[in-house]
Amino acid sequence: MSEKENKIRSLKGKLKINAILRLETGLHIGGASDFAPIGAVDSPFIRDPYTKQPIIPGSSLKGKVRTLLARSLSDTPWLNDIETDKEVIKVLFGTAGKNGTLASRLQFADIRLTEESLTRLSAMDLDTYIGEVKFENKIDRISARATPRQIERVPAGAEFAFSVTYNVEVMDETAEDIRLLADGLKLLQMDYLGGSGSRGYGRVSFRNFAVEVFSLNEASRQALAGMQPELENTLKGCCLI
Repeated sequence: MSEKENKIRSLKGKLKINAILRLETGLHIGGASDFAPIGAVDSPFIRDPYTKQPIIPGSSLKGKVRTLLARSLSDTPWLNDIETDKEVIKVLFGTAGKNGTLASRLQFADIRLTEESLTRLSAMDLDTYIGEVKFENKIDRISARATPRQIERVPAGAEFAFSVTYNVEVMDETAEDIRLLADGLKLLQMDYLGGSGSRGYGRVSFRNFAVEVFSLNEASRQALAGMQPELENTLKGCCLI
C-alpha cells in the first residue's frame, strides 16, 4: 500500500442506510454468563447490559458480510488472509496490518429491536426475557451417548432496526461501493448470522431500505441527493422475496 493510500481521505459527505432486519429463524450470538445456577441456560445470547434486551453487534454483521464477500471474490480454492483481500473489499471495510492502514468507509452499529417488535415480544410467554430456550442433544456417533444442552435464542419474527453509515470519500466510487454492500447483504440472507447456522439458526431478511444524505458541501449534497433513488433501488434489490 502506497504512502498516499495510507493517508485519511477527505470527506465529501455521509450516507446513513436504514432497514429492518427480520429473523426468519431463531438467532444465537453468544454472550457471557459469570454465574450459572443449576437449570440455567448453557449458552445465553448477547444482551445490552443496560436494558437486558438482545442486540446484534455491529462487529458480527461487519465480519460476516466481509467474510462472505471475500470468499465469493477469492481467486483460490481457499479463503485468503485478510491483508490480501481484494482492493474493493479493503476500501469498503478497511484494513490494518504490516502493509499499511486504510480506514473503513462503512460504520456498522450495534442493532436493537424495533419498538413494535419489543412490545410484541414482551407480551409473549417466552422462556427467558425476550428469548426462547432450544433443547438440543449432541449424539456421539460411536457410543450413541447423548449430551443435552440448552441454547438461548432470539425468537423467529423478531425485527431489528438495522443501520450502517457510509463515508463518501470518492464520489465516483459511491455507487460501486453500495452495490458491493448490497451483494454482501444478499449473500448474508442466503447464509446465516451467528452460530449454529448449519442447523438452521440465524436466517435473516432485510426490507424497507432508506438512504439519508448529509454533506457540509452544498454541491456534494446535491450530487448525493441525485444519486439517492438509485442507491436505494440497489439496496432494495438485495432483498429476497
